[in-house]
Amino acid sequence: MDSTEASMNEMDRSGAKSFFQTASPLKNGHLISEKLKDFVRRNSEGVAPRGIVCVTSGGTTVPLEQRCVRYIDNFSSGHRGAASTEYFVKAGYAVIFVHRHGSYQPYCRYLPEDSFLDFVQLDEESNIQDAHAATVRKAIREYHKILQLVATSINCFGCHSMFYLAAAVSDFFVPWESMAKHKIQSTSGPLDMRLNQVPKMLSVLRKEWAPAAFCVLFKLETDPDILTQKADAALKKYGMHVVVANLLANYKEEVVVVTQNEKTTVRRNSTDEDLEKQLIGLLTERNSDYINQSGTQSNCQ
Repeated sequence: MDSTEASMNEMDRSGAKSFFQTASPLKNGHLISEKLKDFVRRNSEGVAPRGIVCVTSGGTTVPLEQRCVRYIDNFSSGHRGAASTEYFVKAGYAVIFVHRHGSYQPYCRYLPEDSFLDFVQLDEESNIQDAHAATVRKAIREYHKILQLVATSINCFGCHSMFYLAAAVSDFFVPWESMAKHKIQSTSGPLDMRLNQVPKMLSVLRKEWAPAAFCVLFKLETDPDILTQKADAALKKYGMHVVVANLLANYKEEVVVVTQNEKTTVRRNSTDEDLEKQLIGLLTERNSDYINQSGTQSNCQ
């Protein structure tokens, strides 16, 4: 590691620490932590280690007031994350699904929003329950706090853990201490507001929270001329194992899977098939290669 990279890593750590110290407390943080511990325990039992993946999905919001009425929205439907979760479960992974309330959910993507599944409760013997746990977030500060909780909880899985970061995460935020306490009044005239840049948590995830995990990042662009360039830069800057590059114009039809050694285009085979079926198949192969090369075992017992 050169001095420039070391300096950037230190800035990321310092920025992350400051972000968490000044953010409001995570609602139900203790309950989320306990549920994660139980999920990890249930999925670490047995002789052969089971793969576990954290799928992040949907958009994030940037609150403008402490008692939030107004916010900036970084929208995403969450369809890719929901579909990918289904295929990860089919592939034998335990999945922690970190999603935004109101975004698409696994196994009910094509049902109305007020789904009858809301009235169905899984029993204690359900295989789906053992393989899939969900936690909800909306604001940018909640997203990063939950990501940290998940990462430190599954760190014991070592190279058998994976992060599939498909959420649309805001790059900017308003620090808690800079927010108006109550609703911003329109009678005050035009609104001038300065947004801070969100600290780069990805390098902290890779270096500290879960350093042995296999990490997949999504990169969405609107300009095809810079797509792979941005993906290559993210791969190197954050130490990702894979960057999935996609264009807004055709993200449902085609993605480019970028690694240090190759770029692989994945296309949807037909209108009746999810692109995620091909994508998750390729990523689980890359993950298996990574596990075989790493040769480390789970340490969650």
